Amino acid sequence: MNRIRNFSIIAHIDHGKSTLADRLIQHAGLVADRDFREQILDSMDIERERGITIKSQTVTLPYTAHSGLTYSLNLIDTPGHVDFSYEVSRALASCEGVLLLVDAAQGVEAQTVANLYAAMEHDLVIIPVINKIDLPSADIEMTKKEIESELGLDTSEVVLCSAKVGTGIEDVLEAVVRCIPPPTGSPKAPLSGLIFDAQYDSFRGTVVSIRLYDGVVRPGDVIRTLSNGLTHRVEEVGVYQLPKQPRKALSAGEVGYLFAGIKTVGDTRIGDTITLDSSPASEALPGFEVAKPMVFSSLYPITSDDYRSLADSLEKYVLNDASLTYEKDSSTALGQGFRCGFLGLLHLEIVQERLEREFGQSIIMTVPSVEYHFTLKDGRSIAVDNPAHFPDPIDILGTKEPYIRASLLLPERYLGVVMKLCLDRRAMDTTFTYPSPGRIELTAEMPLAEMLFDFYDRLKSITQGYGSFDYEVIGYRDSDVVKVDILINGEKVDALSLIVHRDRARERALHACERLEKEIPRHQFRIAIQGAIGGKIIARSTIRPFRKDVTAKCYGGDISRKRKLLEKQKKGKKRMKVVGNVVIPQSAFVAVLKTDED
Repeated sequence: MNRIRNFSIIAHIDHGKSTLADRLIQHAGLVADRDFREQILDSMDIERERGITIKSQTVTLPYTAHSGLTYSLNLIDTPGHVDFSYEVSRALASCEGVLLLVDAAQGVEAQTVANLYAAMEHDLVIIPVINKIDLPSADIEMTKKEIESELGLDTSEVVLCSAKVGTGIEDVLEAVVRCIPPPTGSPKAPLSGLIFDAQYDSFRGTVVSIRLYDGVVRPGDVIRTLSNGLTHRVEEVGVYQLPKQPRKALSAGEVGYLFAGIKTVGDTRIGDTITLDSSPASEALPGFEVAKPMVFSSLYPITSDDYRSLADSLEKYVLNDASLTYEKDSSTALGQGFRCGFLGLLHLEIVQERLEREFGQSIIMTVPSVEYHFTLKDGRSIAVDNPAHFPDPIDILGTKEPYIRASLLLPERYLGVVMKLCLDRRAMDTTFTYPSPGRIELTAEMPLAEMLFDFYDRLKSITQGYGSFDYEVIGYRDSDVVKVDILINGEKVDALSLIVHRDRARERALHACERLEKEIPRHQFRIAIQGAIGGKIIARSTIRPFRKDVTAKCYGGDISRKRKLLEKQKKGKKRMKVVGNVVIPQSAFVAVLKTDED
């Protein structure tokens, strides 16, 4: 066990985490140069295109140190995005130390700070690494000062490297061997292992990534997962070495994988503890939580014939991503569909994109919403995430909505526009700190619902891409929300209903009416598009009808003749309005989600 080191790389988005992992793998000689490709640990196309890590990956690197001893280094690569923070925390729980990567040009950013706190919570050894030292704009001394002042880390041990060109990689590996302690535990104790990731293999079932703390697991053992009490017989164990290398056993302190004929990822929950069924561990490892969805939206197939196909695709998708929850839902405008729960907005986008790409689904999503808690006059408390289930306003005694603590890092010159954006989004308790000259960290508390509607896009555009943003949910607070219905020709379209704060209701209703006015084609009769709270109309747009020039054949003559023809036309249009149906194109549902800037 003295020759094992378990470590992770944490960094803000785009600070070079995946590139550094690539260089470490190349240095260990796991992949021949001709087979090598960038972002080798990112297996999904969507990860490579967006340049982000979605699923955490693991690799075991053999390394011969300067001392001549050979070590086994387990690198656990984590997702960097805030939506996947639970997965990150479980991956960190499997390590003894981390490399904290900081960009030499951009310095310390919002998620660098958030990740540092996460690592500190697990009492990990933190090695600061300054990356991208080859850039012309790199300012190493300034970055060191930021690491000392903002993160409170000692920079005498800081490692300098450039993952892109490969300088300083040896120094990084030496620092891992020198500073990170070996794992503790006993191979003779009862088996106790932490599941920190699970992926679906269509041939062999679920591949479970585990970190063993005590005991030994071998093929043929019967294991039990403690959170749900399910038992499985182990078929194969091994380590990740691109490709997987089977072993006769995995022992305490090691990180590896196991196959046990587990049919769905849902049966193996991330953060769960595995132990032997015959001699179980006395208690579960700490920190297990069931991932809780924060953002909700409904998915509908574009044509109702595709409903069965969408249901099958979601069933397969959940095999690989147990954090997505879904249940059946229906809408008069869009037919049968599913109400889905997501970890956050990025998770929602990824699910949508993967369903379209990997499963060939064409889908419509409704306006994302959060879960509101209502206290009713009869004493009941209900949670509502779907506008269709909004209680009668007469029965509501009190409402609560989820709040977040947002931390934004930005150059000082953008403070005015960002403050205005935050105040528009009902931010409160705003505080400022100055981590370094010319940079401001702004912390504010605001409703999660305000984040869903274009906040991140607006922040990036007004700060020209320099603003970074991180948040944590801090609980529920009192609020005053209403349900806004969209009426087209006097009829409610349930798929367009939304729950908003009373102060923002008119603005959002007006936005929806204007977008629909552009998208719905003109008909032979006038169409009124209205936003309403209950029976009160708060916004309106009108689509003018096509109109034939019925007076074209009247050359001069009495004006009453023209009036008579116009009146006749008017009556016809009125009658048509009563019997006519408004055709709402699919693009209209998508357009309501878009902002004016899009």
